[in-house]
Amino acid sequence: MRRTMDSMNRTEWIQQYAEAWRGRDHEGVVELFAVDAVYHSSPTGAPYRGHEEIAAYWKRATHTQTDLKLFLGVPISDRRRTVVEWWATMRDPDWTPRAATSEVTLPGCLVLTFGENGLCDELWEYYNPVFGKTVDAPAGWGA
Repeated sequence: MRRTMDSMNRTEWIQQYAEAWRGRDHEGVVELFAVDAVYHSSPTGAPYRGHEEIAAYWKRATHTQTDLKLFLGVPISDRRRTVVEWWATMRDPDWTPRAATSEVTLPGCLVLTFGENGLCDELWEYYNPVFGKTVDAPAGWGA
């Protein structure tokens, strides 16, 4: 059962985000965001705005992901902002149509801005995919 956002701290928010990713739960993930939140899945692309666009992006991005192994680092927070690294390996044939295999390694980082209500107002994703193989996180990663 999800806790109310007012009683959820940043670490719990990140854990809920990870659960939504692991479960490919596009409906559940939007519960973590303000109604008018802005979600930047790429620093150079147009952002997704509001629950409807965020849910549609998540559904499209995660529906072909399988065998996801997701690890999160220790979050760092200062005032309204929190940063957390992630390391994911998965299979995603839609994302890697030209790779030798559907394996993907996806290390990345989330930069989050939270409102007073505990919901995320803005998210920026930065990531560096490696296609065609899985790579384990290096020793000491995420600490």
